[in-house]
Amino acid sequence: MPDETPASSTVARLTSLRAAIVTASGATVPAPRSARHRAGAYESNGAARVSYGAARVSYGDARVEGGRAARRRSPGRTAAPDRTTGGAHRAPSTMPVEAWVAAAKNRPQVLLGTLVAAGLLLTAVPTIPLEDGGSTSVMTAAAEAVGVIEKSERKKPAPDREPEAAAGAPAATRPAEPEPSAPQSTPVVRPTENAPQQVVVPVGDGPFNSRRTTGSPVVMLSFDDGPDPVQTPKILAMLDKYQVKAVFCLVGTQARRHPDLVRQIVEGGHVLCNHTWSHDLKIGGKRANQIKADLERTNAAIRAAVPDAEIPYFRAPGGNFTDRLVKTAYVDGMTSLYWEVDPRDWEHPEGETSEQHVQRIIAQVRKETRPGAIVLSHDFNQPDTTAAYEQLLPWLVENFEVGVPGAEAPEPTPSTPAPSAPEPVPSQTPSATPSDAAATA
Repeated sequence: MPDETPASSTVARLTSLRAAIVTASGATVPAPRSARHRAGAYESNGAARVSYGAARVSYGDARVEGGRAARRRSPGRTAAPDRTTGGAHRAPSTMPVEAWVAAAKNRPQVLLGTLVAAGLLLTAVPTIPLEDGGSTSVMTAAAEAVGVIEKSERKKPAPDREPEAAAGAPAATRPAEPEPSAPQSTPVVRPTENAPQQVVVPVGDGPFNSRRTTGSPVVMLSFDDGPDPVQTPKILAMLDKYQVKAVFCLVGTQARRHPDLVRQIVEGGHVLCNHTWSHDLKIGGKRANQIKADLERTNAAIRAAVPDAEIPYFRAPGGNFTDRLVKTAYVDGMTSLYWEVDPRDWEHPEGETSEQHVQRIIAQVRKETRPGAIVLSHDFNQPDTTAAYEQLLPWLVENFEVGVPGAEAPEPTPSTPAPSAPEPVPSQTPSATPSDAAATA
C-alpha cells in the first residue's frame, strides 16, 4: 500500500468530518433508486444523473448544468460500468445530494456548524506542504485526490545564476561610487534686535562691566543732567579756578536747548558723556536698535554744538545698566561710567533745609572718597550742589589728585629722527578717547 500523502490525509479528515455531521444530524440516507434512475437508462456512458429542481449534476463525465460551467472528463478515461446511484462509484460513507438537502432543511444549525467547521479547517490548514518543497491548498489537494482535476506538474525554481558577461566586457564591473553630497552649510546665527551684540566689553568693576573707579589714583568728578543755564556756568568757573577737569554727562534735550553751554564745557577742557536723549530710566530694557537710536540722537545733538566732539563715556540714568545697554554703548565707542561715591545731592527729604542739604553732601563726599573714586553729582537745577562744591573743591584738591585720567595731556606730536642715532622721544599721553578711557579707567 503506498504511503499516505498529505493530500489523502486531508481528504480523509474531511470525509470523517462529514460522516460525523451526518450522524449528528440524524439524516436518513435513501435506499438505492429504481432501475429507471440508473445511469445506463440514459445512455450517458455510465454517468449517473441526479435531478433536483433546476439543478442537474452529472457523475461520470463530470458535467454540471443549470448555470454552472461544464467540466470535461480527462482524456484516456473509460466509461464506468452500469451502477446504481448507491453503488461502488461513490466514496465510502457518502450520501447523495438529496440527503444533504434534507439535512439542511431538518437541521439548519448543523449545516451552519458544518460550514463554520470547514471554514475553520481551511483557515487552520490553508496549505499543505509537498515532497518537492512546494505547497498547495487544501481544496486543490482534495480535488486531485478524488480525480476531479489532474495533478499539475510543478517545476522547481531554477537556481539564480549570474548573468554572463558580454564578449569583451570585464568579468566584474565595479559600481560607480555615488558623488559626495555637498556639505551642508553651517547656519549663521545673526544677532536679533533683542539679543545683545556679540562684542566683548573690557572688564569693569561696575555693573555689567561699567566703570566704578578710574583704575588709577585720580579722583574723577562727574556732573549729570545738564547743561543747566544757571548752575553749569558756576560749576565751570569753580573748576577753572582750581584747575580741575571733570566729566559732564549731558542729556540730549538739554544739549539741544543750550548748545553754547556745550561749547563752554568743551572749551574748558572737560570731557563729555552721553546721558540719553531724555533721561530715560528704562532704556536698558529696550531693544538694541532702540538703544542705539537714542544714543546716536543724543550724540548728534552734542555734535550739533561742537562738531566732531569726542564723547568717550556713557552713563545710564539712575545707574540702570544692563548687559545690552553696556555693549551697545561700547559698540558706539563709549565706555559705561558708573560711580563709587553718591552723595544723593538730588534727594531732598521733607523738612531738610538747604543748609542741611549742603552739609549732608559735603559729609558724604568726604567720608566715601578715596583714590581712584568716581564721584557722582548733578548740575541741573541743584543750587545746593554748587554751594557744597565751593567747600569740597579746596579739600579734594588738597587731599587727592583730581581730574580725568589723560584729559590734561596735550596731543602727541610726531618726532623727526636725525640722520645719526636718534634721540629717544618720551611717550606722551593722548587725550581721552574711548580706547584710552577703557585702558586707563
